[in-house]
Amino acid sequence: MVKRPQVLVVTGMSGAGRSTAAKVLEDLGYLVVDNLPPALIGEIVRFNDLADVPRRLALVIDARGGFSLNDLSVEMDRLLRGGVSTAVLFLDADDDMLIRRYKENRRPHPMARPTLGESLFAERELLAELRAEADFIIDTTDLNVHQLRERIEEDFQAGQPERPMRVSVSSFGFKHGAPRDADLMFDVRFLPNPHWQEELRSLTGNDAPVRDYVLGNEDTRAFLAKIEDMLSFLMPRFRSVGKSYVSIGVGCTGGRHRSVAIANELGRWLESEGIEATVRHRDLSK
Repeated sequence: MVKRPQVLVVTGMSGAGRSTAAKVLEDLGYLVVDNLPPALIGEIVRFNDLADVPRRLALVIDARGGFSLNDLSVEMDRLLRGGVSTAVLFLDADDDMLIRRYKENRRPHPMARPTLGESLFAERELLAELRAEADFIIDTTDLNVHQLRERIEEDFQAGQPERPMRVSVSSFGFKHGAPRDADLMFDVRFLPNPHWQEELRSLTGNDAPVRDYVLGNEDTRAFLAKIEDMLSFLMPRFRSVGKSYVSIGVGCTGGRHRSVAIANELGRWLESEGIEATVRHRDLSK
């Protein structure tokens, strides 16, 4: 029997990096089909079933192909019933960044509204439900093409869009803006700030003196215990509804001290629970 292919649907906001993602996936061995109307997904999968060596498929779907959420839902359900593993990758960025990118490349927006702002608004409305149901969300606002390539390779190089639960824990600073792609977000600005300790100011949460200062606080220990209890409750329930990827944001004021120490600690705890965790520090160098 021919093994059925894995199908990754790549979608998201125009200008958020779909083309870059498609090139990286192609380098990783995916057969990439761009600008595909959702109603044709089944045909592409069936055609690939007839190939001598079935390949993983990355199907790029967006407003250019006459997007229909209903058609996409029907086709994805049909694939799942047929035993085909599927996942949705949604690429996003904030409107200011998308506008800047469009002004730089001078390409027309596929929604073709009178203004670029109106086009972005219409596209967000069109894709809102799909974004909410996506398995993977990558916010490219602060990523260059090389960083986006690293994220795609990190998430999909193993070629397993449907996999055991994976968690991304990201520290950030609220003064630099909250991440758009976090499923869960924790504000740790209530904890004592190492910034006001002169001997700690130039260090980060990766350094032992700051880590000990943050984690040695009684409120920190209580807070971590409550988060761990909540995640112990949530993770099996996320798995039960087919969610394979969870993004957690941990924010303090500048994103260099408290959030870094706590994100690292959460990552260690998740790994101790047998959950694959990746820890990133978005604003560490700012």
